Amino acid sequence: MATLRGEPVDRPAVNFYEIGGFIVDPDDPDEFNIYNAPSWRPLLRLAEEHTDLIRMCSPLLSPAPDNPRDEFFHTATTVENGSRFTRTALRVAGREMTALTRRDPQVDTVWTLEHLLKDVDDLKAYLQLPDAVFDYTADVANLRAVEHDVGAAGILMVDTPDPLCEAAQLFSMADYMVLAMTEGQLFRRLLDRLARPLWERTAAVAAALPGRLWRIYGPEYATQPFLPPHLFDQYVVSYTSPMVEQIQAGGGFARIHCHGRLADILPLIGKMNPAALDPIEPPPAGDVRLTEVRRDYGRQMALFGNLEIRDIEAMPPEAFEKVVGAALAEGTAGQGRGFVLMPSASPYGRTISPVAMANYETMVRLATTFGG
Repeated sequence: MATLRGEPVDRPAVNFYEIGGFIVDPDDPDEFNIYNAPSWRPLLRLAEEHTDLIRMCSPLLSPAPDNPRDEFFHTATTVENGSRFTRTALRVAGREMTALTRRDPQVDTVWTLEHLLKDVDDLKAYLQLPDAVFDYTADVANLRAVEHDVGAAGILMVDTPDPLCEAAQLFSMADYMVLAMTEGQLFRRLLDRLARPLWERTAAVAAALPGRLWRIYGPEYATQPFLPPHLFDQYVVSYTSPMVEQIQAGGGFARIHCHGRLADILPLIGKMNPAALDPIEPPPAGDVRLTEVRRDYGRQMALFGNLEIRDIEAMPPEAFEKVVGAALAEGTAGQGRGFVLMPSASPYGRTISPVAMANYETMVRLATTFGG
């Protein structure tokens, strides 16, 4: 919290992002729980005992009393050939649209095999859904419980998408990009529809839990090479800024999550006035050095990063030690609100290799001894 507030700290914070961020149970025997694999246990223990924990959690959502969603959406989950499939059907305006996802037991991710909306006509039909379909009630009891459980070992981070994230995920990436580029007025109608309930929910949770850290994810959908900067301004700044304002009205800290190329959109991110930014990926995944971000925006935002997960999993420990040392030096150089050493993501398979484990240990060792 001192880092977020821009107060002096005795060392840079170190955080493993999803590891120690996601709430997992290594004793759960569920075949889809990758974290019960033996190689995960030392890493989970390292995170819990030696990192600055940031528990990522979203409020529990339940349909508002007058929400007619079940009249339009029908969802069924089955297990086929060891994989879990979820099929969703939407019937509205005389059209039927379907979506399909797959979850495999060896990988902690959900693959979207078929997206719900495929073309402009699907979107026009989707926009005929009644407003009440998007109304949900947020319960923060689970957030309070998570915060209580983590205690002095870390903090809570409220996790939320922005309107662009909710809109883009309705389409395949190719269809989304074409539609966002060529059907701007129609796409903004979709963002307007999704933004209202999301803004209301953000305001309610921020009022119930003031002063907390939030992560807002989704802006990366409008970064290059997907969309040009002027559309980042239209689709992110216009719709995400109200969320930042609502969070900060209660003394909270809004952290913008944005992978990829930042050079041309950093001024637009700065325009939203967030309290923090992550993961600030180094080249070649990104296109700006941490030193530049620190120099130009470090007084405005706390910076989280800037280690790549591929380096953690594949780089020899001797080489990775130099990468970590450079990130710590760049992230703390000159004046700024603060820096948190953090990777861009985490492993999502069942096996943690000795190389990955050694590299995570290096992060802890160098961060906790930095400047000493």
